[in-house]
Amino acid sequence: MPTPPVLNVGFYNFVLTDKIVALVSSESAPMRRLIQNLRKTGKLIDATQGRRTKSVIFTTGESVILSAISQETLAKRLSTGELVGDEE
Repeated sequence: MPTPPVLNVGFYNFVLTDKIVALVSSESAPMRRLIQNLRKTGKLIDATQGRRTKSVIFTTGESVILSAISQETLAKRLSTGELVGDEE
């Protein structure tokens, strides 16, 4: 069975590409409030390794992922096929 492609969101953390719904900047006040609320509910996955959050990744599940890589860079990785997956 082929391995589904995954996106490197930084520091050897990966997300399945077919689960990604949106890549959003974390700079706005509403996004910061959303991150705080999600942190309280336990539905937040922090993949920043202590770095500054630059993007928020929404998935088809209930989880939201924080990344220290900008959404432009992540989108470029998705569009250029710079993914990790089945090499065969």
